[in-house]
Amino acid sequence: MDRYNKITKKFPREIVLLKAYPCKWGRCRFCDYIEDNSMHEQEIFRVNQEVLSHVTGEFGVLEVIDSASCFELPKSSLDLIKEVIHKKDIKKLFLESHWIYRHRLQEMREFFEIPILFKIGVETFDNDFRERILNKNANFQTPQQVAKYFDSPCIMVGMQGQTKEMIRKDIAFARRYFSHATINVYTNNTTCIKRDENLIKWFQEEFKSLDQNPYIEVLWKNTDFGVGD
Repeated sequence: MDRYNKITKKFPREIVLLKAYPCKWGRCRFCDYIEDNSMHEQEIFRVNQEVLSHVTGEFGVLEVIDSASCFELPKSSLDLIKEVIHKKDIKKLFLESHWIYRHRLQEMREFFEIPILFKIGVETFDNDFRERILNKNANFQTPQQVAKYFDSPCIMVGMQGQTKEMIRKDIAFARRYFSHATINVYTNNTTCIKRDENLIKWFQEEFKSLDQNPYIEVLWKNTDFGVGD
Protein backbone atom coordinates (compact mmCIF):
# COMPACT_ATOMS: atom_id res chain seq x y z
CA MET A 1 0.00 0.00 0.00
CA ASP A 2 1.52 3.32 -1.11
CA ARG A 3 0.54 6.04 1.35
CA TYR A 4 2.66 9.05 0.39
CA ASN A 5 3.27 10.84 -2.91
CA LYS A 6 3.86 14.20 -4.54
CA ILE A 7 1.40 15.54 -7.12
CA THR A 8 3.35 17.84 -9.42
CA LYS A 9 0.98 18.67 -12.29
CA LYS A 10 -2.31 20.39 -11.48
CA PHE A 11 -2.57 21.82 -7.96
CA PRO A 12 0.94 20.70 -6.85
CA ARG A 13 0.81 19.20 -3.37
CA GLU A 14 1.88 16.33 -1.19
CA ILE A 15 -0.74 13.66 -0.54
CA VAL A 16 -1.00 11.13 2.28
CA LEU A 17 -3.36 8.18 2.62
CA LEU A 18 -3.95 7.64 6.34
CA LYS A 19 -5.77 4.98 8.33
CA ALA A 20 -8.97 5.88 10.14
CA TYR A 21 -11.83 4.46 12.13
CA PRO A 22 -14.61 2.76 10.10
CA CYS A 23 -16.69 4.98 7.84
CA LYS A 24 -19.79 6.14 9.69
CA TRP A 25 -21.95 5.31 6.66
CA GLY A 26 -19.91 2.48 5.13
CA ARG A 27 -22.67 1.07 2.90
CA CYS A 28 -21.90 2.54 -0.53
CA ARG A 29 -22.35 -0.32 -3.02
CA PHE A 30 -19.27 0.57 -5.10
CA CYS A 31 -16.76 1.02 -2.26
CA ASP A 32 -14.43 -1.55 -0.74
CA TYR A 33 -11.91 1.03 0.53
CA ILE A 34 -13.43 0.59 3.99
CA GLU A 35 -11.31 -2.56 4.35
CA ASP A 36 -8.43 -0.23 5.24
CA ASN A 37 -10.28 0.97 8.34
CA SER A 38 -9.25 -0.06 11.83
CA MET A 39 -10.77 -0.01 15.31
CA HIS A 40 -7.36 0.05 16.98
CA GLU A 41 -6.15 3.59 17.66
CA GLN A 42 -2.59 2.51 18.42
CA GLU A 43 -2.30 0.83 15.03
CA ILE A 44 -3.82 3.87 13.33
CA PHE A 45 -1.41 6.19 15.14
CA ARG A 46 1.61 4.06 14.28
CA VAL A 47 0.77 3.93 10.56
CA ASN A 48 -0.17 7.61 10.32
CA GLN A 49 2.90 8.80 12.20
CA GLU A 50 5.15 6.96 9.76
CA VAL A 51 3.28 8.25 6.71
CA LEU A 52 3.25 11.86 7.89
CA SER A 53 7.00 11.70 8.59
CA HIS A 54 7.55 11.86 4.81
CA VAL A 55 5.89 15.28 4.41
CA THR A 56 8.44 17.93 3.48
CA GLY A 57 6.29 21.02 2.96
CA GLU A 58 7.82 21.46 -0.49
CA PHE A 59 4.65 22.91 -2.02
CA GLY A 60 3.09 24.38 1.10
CA VAL A 61 -0.01 22.30 0.32
CA LEU A 62 -1.01 18.94 1.82
CA GLU A 63 -3.87 16.62 0.92
CA VAL A 64 -4.99 14.16 3.60
CA ILE A 65 -7.26 11.30 2.60
CA ASP A 66 -8.38 8.10 4.29
CA SER A 67 -10.85 5.33 3.54
CA ALA A 68 -13.64 7.23 5.27
CA SER A 69 -14.07 10.94 6.08
CA CYS A 70 -11.61 13.25 7.77
CA PHE A 71 -14.00 13.10 10.73
CA GLU A 72 -13.18 9.41 11.17
CA LEU A 73 -9.53 10.22 11.93
CA PRO A 74 -8.80 9.85 15.67
CA LYS A 75 -7.92 12.99 17.60
CA SER A 76 -4.36 11.69 18.00
CA SER A 77 -3.96 11.58 14.21
CA LEU A 78 -5.52 15.02 13.77
CA ASP A 79 -2.96 16.32 16.26
CA LEU A 80 -0.18 14.72 14.19
CA ILE A 81 -1.45 16.47 11.06
CA LYS A 82 -1.61 19.80 12.86
CA GLU A 83 1.95 19.31 14.13
CA VAL A 84 3.16 18.65 10.58
CA ILE A 85 1.30 21.72 9.32
CA HIS A 86 3.17 23.90 11.79
CA LYS A 87 6.59 22.26 11.39
CA LYS A 88 6.51 22.16 7.60
CA ASP A 89 4.82 25.53 7.11
CA ILE A 90 1.80 24.12 5.28
CA LYS A 91 -0.40 26.94 4.00
CA LYS A 92 -3.35 24.99 2.57
CA LEU A 93 -4.99 21.67 3.31
CA PHE A 94 -7.16 19.38 1.15
CA LEU A 95 -9.62 17.22 3.12
CA GLU A 96 -12.53 14.98 2.14
CA SER A 97 -15.81 14.44 3.94
CA HIS A 98 -19.09 12.62 3.47
CA TRP A 99 -22.29 14.64 3.01
CA ILE A 100 -23.49 13.63 6.48
CA TYR A 101 -20.79 15.87 8.02
CA ARG A 102 -21.63 18.97 5.95
CA HIS A 103 -22.67 20.97 9.01
CA ARG A 104 -19.38 20.23 10.82
CA LEU A 105 -16.81 21.40 8.28
CA GLN A 106 -16.13 24.58 10.22
CA GLU A 107 -14.83 22.45 13.10
CA MET A 108 -11.91 21.33 10.92
CA ARG A 109 -11.25 24.87 9.71
CA GLU A 110 -11.07 26.11 13.29
CA PHE A 111 -8.89 23.20 14.40
CA PHE A 112 -6.26 23.48 11.66
CA GLU A 113 -6.36 27.29 11.35
CA ILE A 114 -5.39 27.32 7.67
CA PRO A 115 -7.50 27.42 4.49
CA ILE A 116 -9.08 24.05 3.64
CA LEU A 117 -10.35 22.84 0.28
CA PHE A 118 -13.11 20.38 1.11
CA LYS A 119 -13.77 17.52 -1.29
CA ILE A 120 -16.89 15.38 -1.34
CA GLY A 121 -17.53 12.13 -3.16
CA VAL A 122 -20.79 12.93 -4.93
CA GLU A 123 -20.09 10.24 -7.59
CA THR A 124 -22.92 11.73 -9.67
CA PHE A 125 -25.39 14.58 -9.40
CA ASP A 126 -28.11 12.23 -10.68
CA ASN A 127 -29.99 11.70 -7.43
CA ASP A 128 -31.77 8.50 -8.46
CA PHE A 129 -28.60 6.72 -9.57
CA ARG A 130 -26.59 8.00 -6.61
CA GLU A 131 -29.11 6.89 -4.00
CA ARG A 132 -30.97 3.92 -5.53
CA ILE A 133 -28.02 2.25 -7.27
CA LEU A 134 -24.94 3.44 -5.38
CA ASN A 135 -26.60 3.77 -1.95
CA LYS A 136 -24.54 6.88 -1.20
CA ASN A 137 -26.74 8.39 1.56
CA ALA A 138 -26.22 11.89 0.18
CA ASN A 139 -29.72 12.94 -0.74
CA PHE A 140 -29.11 16.41 -2.16
CA GLN A 141 -31.05 17.47 -5.23
CA THR A 142 -28.88 20.11 -6.92
CA PRO A 143 -25.19 20.95 -7.36
CA GLN A 144 -25.88 24.29 -5.74
CA GLN A 145 -26.74 22.50 -2.50
CA VAL A 146 -23.34 20.77 -2.57
CA ALA A 147 -21.49 23.98 -3.45
CA LYS A 148 -23.00 25.65 -0.38
CA TYR A 149 -20.75 23.45 1.78
CA PHE A 150 -18.02 21.88 -0.36
CA ASP A 151 -15.37 23.20 -2.74
CA SER A 152 -14.69 20.18 -4.91
CA PRO A 153 -16.86 17.25 -6.06
CA CYS A 154 -15.37 13.85 -6.83
CA ILE A 155 -17.29 12.33 -9.74
CA MET A 156 -17.23 8.70 -10.88
CA VAL A 157 -17.60 7.78 -14.54
CA GLY A 158 -17.83 4.45 -16.32
CA MET A 159 -20.17 2.44 -14.11
CA GLN A 160 -22.76 0.10 -15.57
CA GLY A 161 -26.13 1.83 -15.51
CA GLN A 162 -24.70 5.30 -16.09
CA THR A 163 -25.55 7.10 -19.32
CA LYS A 164 -23.66 9.55 -21.51
CA GLU A 165 -26.17 12.25 -20.66
CA MET A 166 -25.62 11.75 -16.92
CA ILE A 167 -21.88 12.13 -17.36
CA ARG A 168 -22.24 15.22 -19.56
CA LYS A 169 -24.44 16.85 -16.91
CA ASP A 170 -22.09 15.90 -14.07
CA ILE A 171 -19.09 17.47 -15.78
CA ALA A 172 -21.06 20.55 -16.78
CA PHE A 173 -22.18 21.03 -13.16
CA ALA A 174 -18.62 20.56 -11.90
CA ARG A 175 -17.35 23.22 -14.28
CA ARG A 176 -20.14 25.66 -13.53
CA TYR A 177 -20.42 25.54 -9.76
CA PHE A 178 -16.99 24.54 -8.42
CA SER A 179 -13.41 25.82 -8.56
CA HIS A 180 -11.96 22.29 -8.54
CA ALA A 181 -13.17 18.78 -9.33
CA THR A 182 -11.84 15.25 -9.57
CA ILE A 183 -13.11 12.81 -12.20
CA ASN A 184 -12.51 9.18 -11.28
CA VAL A 185 -12.76 6.55 -14.02
CA TYR A 186 -14.28 3.58 -12.27
CA THR A 187 -12.05 0.58 -11.53
CA ASN A 188 -13.57 -2.84 -10.86
CA ASN A 189 -13.20 -4.02 -7.29
CA THR A 190 -14.81 -6.60 -5.01
CA THR A 191 -18.26 -4.96 -5.07
CA CYS A 192 -21.25 -5.65 -7.31
CA ILE A 193 -20.83 -2.39 -9.25
CA LYS A 194 -18.93 -3.02 -12.48
CA ARG A 195 -17.19 -1.01 -15.19
CA ASP A 196 -18.85 -0.17 -18.49
CA GLU A 197 -15.96 -0.44 -20.94
CA ASN A 198 -17.88 1.08 -23.85
CA LEU A 199 -18.92 4.07 -21.77
CA ILE A 200 -15.34 4.59 -20.59
CA LYS A 201 -14.06 4.45 -24.19
CA TRP A 202 -16.64 7.07 -25.16
CA PHE A 203 -15.64 9.25 -22.19
CA GLN A 204 -11.96 9.06 -23.12
CA GLU A 205 -12.74 10.32 -26.62
CA GLU A 206 -15.42 12.85 -25.70
CA PHE A 207 -13.60 14.45 -22.75
CA LYS A 208 -9.90 14.01 -23.54
CA SER A 209 -9.59 17.81 -23.32
CA LEU A 210 -10.12 17.57 -19.55
CA ASP A 211 -6.46 16.61 -19.21
CA GLN A 212 -5.68 20.21 -20.21
CA ASN A 213 -8.31 21.77 -17.94
CA PRO A 214 -6.38 23.39 -15.06
CA TYR A 215 -9.28 23.00 -12.61
CA ILE A 216 -10.21 19.35 -13.16
CA GLU A 217 -8.05 16.37 -12.25
CA VAL A 218 -8.84 13.12 -14.08
CA LEU A 219 -7.86 9.81 -12.52
CA TRP A 220 -7.81 7.31 -15.36
CA LYS A 221 -6.76 4.74 -12.76
CA ASN A 222 -7.71 4.89 -9.10
CA THR A 223 -4.00 5.05 -8.14
CA ASP A 224 -3.11 7.99 -10.41
CA PHE A 225 -2.48 10.20 -7.35
CA GLY A 226 0.22 7.70 -6.39
CA VAL A 227 -1.43 6.33 -3.27
CA GLY A 228 -3.48 3.20 -2.64
CA ASP A 229 -3.15 -0.16 -4.34
